[in-house]
Amino acid sequence: RETAFLLALADLARLADGRQTTHLLSDLAEAATSAAIDHLLLAAADSGKIRIADRSKPSGGSGLIVLGMGKLGANELNYSSDIDLVVFFEPQAGIVADPGEATETFARMIRRLVRMLQERTADGYVFRTDLRLRPDPGATPLAISTESALVYYEGRGQNWERAAFIKARPVAGDLKAGAAFLRELTPFVFRKYLDYAAIADIHSIKRQIHTHKGHGEIAVRGHNVKLGRGGIREIEFFVQTQQLIAGGRLPALRLRGTEAMLHALANANWIDAETAAELVGAYWFLRDVEHRIQMVRDEQSHLLPETEAELKRIAFMMGFGTTADFSRSMVETLQTVERRYATLFEQETDLASETGNLVFTGQNDDPDTLETLKRLGFERPADISRTIRTWHYGRYRATQSVEARERLTELMPELLRVFGENKRADEALLRFDQFLSGLPAGIQLFSLLSNNPALLSLIVTIMSAAPRLADIIAAKPHVFDGMLDPALLAELPTRAYLAERIEGFVAGARHYEEVLDRLRIIAAEQRFLIGIRLLTGAIPAERAARAFTHLADLIVEAALTAVRREIETAHGVFPGGRLAVLGMGKLGSYELTAGSDVDLILLYDYDDAAGESDGAKPLDSTRYFTRITQRLIAALSAPTAEGVLYEVDMRLRPSGNKGPVATRITAFSKYQAEEAWTWEHMALTRARVVCGDASLRQEAEAIMHAVLGRRRDSPKIAADVAEMRALIDKEKPARDIWDLKHIPGGLIDIEFIAQYLALVAPARGLPAMDRVASTHDALVHHAAGLAEDERATVLSALDLYTRISQIVRLCVGGAFDPKEAPAGLVDLVCRAGDSPDIRVLEAELRRQSKAVRKIFVKTVGKG
Repeated sequence: RETAFLLALADLARLADGRQTTHLLSDLAEAATSAAIDHLLLAAADSGKIRIADRSKPSGGSGLIVLGMGKLGANELNYSSDIDLVVFFEPQAGIVADPGEATETFARMIRRLVRMLQERTADGYVFRTDLRLRPDPGATPLAISTESALVYYEGRGQNWERAAFIKARPVAGDLKAGAAFLRELTPFVFRKYLDYAAIADIHSIKRQIHTHKGHGEIAVRGHNVKLGRGGIREIEFFVQTQQLIAGGRLPALRLRGTEAMLHALANANWIDAETAAELVGAYWFLRDVEHRIQMVRDEQSHLLPETEAELKRIAFMMGFGTTADFSRSMVETLQTVERRYATLFEQETDLASETGNLVFTGQNDDPDTLETLKRLGFERPADISRTIRTWHYGRYRATQSVEARERLTELMPELLRVFGENKRADEALLRFDQFLSGLPAGIQLFSLLSNNPALLSLIVTIMSAAPRLADIIAAKPHVFDGMLDPALLAELPTRAYLAERIEGFVAGARHYEEVLDRLRIIAAEQRFLIGIRLLTGAIPAERAARAFTHLADLIVEAALTAVRREIETAHGVFPGGRLAVLGMGKLGSYELTAGSDVDLILLYDYDDAAGESDGAKPLDSTRYFTRITQRLIAALSAPTAEGVLYEVDMRLRPSGNKGPVATRITAFSKYQAEEAWTWEHMALTRARVVCGDASLRQEAEAIMHAVLGRRRDSPKIAADVAEMRALIDKEKPARDIWDLKHIPGGLIDIEFIAQYLALVAPARGLPAMDRVASTHDALVHHAAGLAEDERATVLSALDLYTRISQIVRLCVGGAFDPKEAPAGLVDLVCRAGDSPDIRVLEAELRRQSKAVRKIFVKTVGKG
């Protein structure tokens, strides 16, 4: 307190200028830090944690390196400045009793150092202390071994960290070890040769900084003399960028002080003498203003006051007679800096000229950047700024290379602009962060996004509207690879298209588990890509349902082939053995969604004369075909590192969960003819042979056709259907209007109408359908069962429900609630429902569901 007071008096009386003041303040910080470190080393020695060779010089030979960074390192400290410290330790110094505890011992010591320096007492505090310039501060201890530090800087160090180390110097602890460490770091800070990748990175940082080039007035009141237009930072950045580029070849440009460096740049002909003189004068003028702002209340502020009285105080402290004189000199100085600063960048494209400042280097938030982020549409700009800075730390594999970070920096203005246009921009960008964290590399992605605005918009749509898809690509980034195909949205996912890709991807897999893993990978990718086509409107909901179903058919068939091969290897072939898989429910009727499970029944037959299979480990017929079924279920639904293919439901098999998992074709025929309930025959109207042996497929289709072609008692069927619907209403009532499956007049009502009409058609002398079809096609086929206007109403509702359901199941894993859903998803649902907003869509759902329920009651009731 005494030193600061005496220096302030000397400064105000012009007995000491800014050069002397900043140097003496830096000396004070150095002495205080050094004394505290000595004390802590002695205390640690007294507790037996470390050994000290000379108690009169505890820091000597300790290997504990405390570097002063920024203004402290350059001997340019201001009155209320933080001191930036970075602490390393040299394990070879051998002062820690247990080397395994060195990191914790020194980290504890530094925590105490910070407390000693910045804890406020009745006598005030010494210096606020900032340790965030150490390598990756969010993930590293307060003190780091020199080996770990060197590995970090060589592999992941960034250009702004190179800039920070230009001013670094040992201020406490083992000064010799500190100097040696900085010598080792010299090749990182000052590249021997002009590193064009590094220069490109520096230029991309420069291009993000909005240079005003003299247009517009500068308001003195409230101006930030450090970070604002024409401020101290612009002078420092002007100097440091030249040092980064040229310091490797010219050792004379490796000085710490700003003024000294400006003269050195002029001597080396990097800038002219007039520029150097103007910037030196401006630098010390602005530093004097900064000091006077901070003298008033001992606050780390850089803002000029906004009131006349407060501004007059600063003007008087600067030696001006009026605020007008002070303001005139202030504006002239700021404009001088701004002009020189802009000239330095005039060869660069100004990416930020329209966007505004976007600076994510260093440790602290750039105020102008926070304003830019807020203006772009982000509600929590500080959180977004911090997230983006972590990308530049190289914590993610996608951002570890200099080239990747350069591409990302170039992309940033457009990336943030597109994300900011979303209603929940923060949430979307944080999902993108999760996606980035899982990518193995980033250069290709960032380059593609730079050259393909449509792809960037698509990614933003996924991150903002489709949490389920965002989670998928975050957990399995490889599914994103298919999006990089420029023909993706132009190619329709037909059965032939999907079959070709599955076959090509699985070909070459040698082992059973490898085949299944490849099936999981290709299924996840193609499911995702079908979803992308649906999301972008490249295919309608009905075609997406078909594509999801074709994919499931092909995957089930491939899995069954792999399972049969595996069983035959272990247990041989069963004489006359044949298999067929029935798809039930939405799989049977070509109506799967992105999140559907698959309903299956496995049918088999064999030669009655055979007792068991012919392999090394023979099995009887029941065990053989049961084993195949169990393996198929496991192949489809067992979770592995590559995920799950499909959840499998086999409750629609004869006798349900009580019956055997595999059913012989004769038993299936007998059950359907003699024992099956009405609801099982309703399910059979959607049953379809998905894969299997051709002869058994034909037999199964003939059995189903015969069962569905029988004349039934229409009133009894109607009563059974109505009873079953009432039971569902009771046991699974609809949550709300968005539970499109269960609401009265919802999907179940429509499906039951179609199934009822199919079952009673033969009794009315109407033809049964030759082959199973979607609910839509079934309603069209059985049109005679409904009045024309009724059929139109039901088909319209089915179309609406399908469009909404496909989008919702694609984008979220659970129920859709407009109040909780991402704003982007609400927009997509409204678009799918062809409605201007969610209220209009809700009203339309209520109207259509009410109409469908009326038709359901009328249709089922008349028998």
